[in-house]
Amino acid sequence: MEYQMGVSFTPKQGQYLAFIYYYTKINGQPPAEVDMQRYFRVSAPAVHQMVVKLAELGLIERTPGASRSVRVLLSPWELPHLE
Repeated sequence: MEYQMGVSFTPKQGQYLAFIYYYTKINGQPPAEVDMQRYFRVSAPAVHQMVVKLAELGLIERTPGASRSVRVLLSPWELPHLE
């Protein structure tokens, strides 16, 4: 999948982006990494690695050391449907 700035992301990365977006919209605050760990049924290091990668790609913004600080930098229509 590719968004308007030319940055592409994998289907798995797209699912994380969609989860972060919808979780934030529904709960009024971004998910903690443990929330992503539970949803995707993966280890804590796997979630953290994904969050770091998404930040490196410029797809999310986060404040290191601050909990629940992740924010998707894409428009909702650029995100895949959450499976």
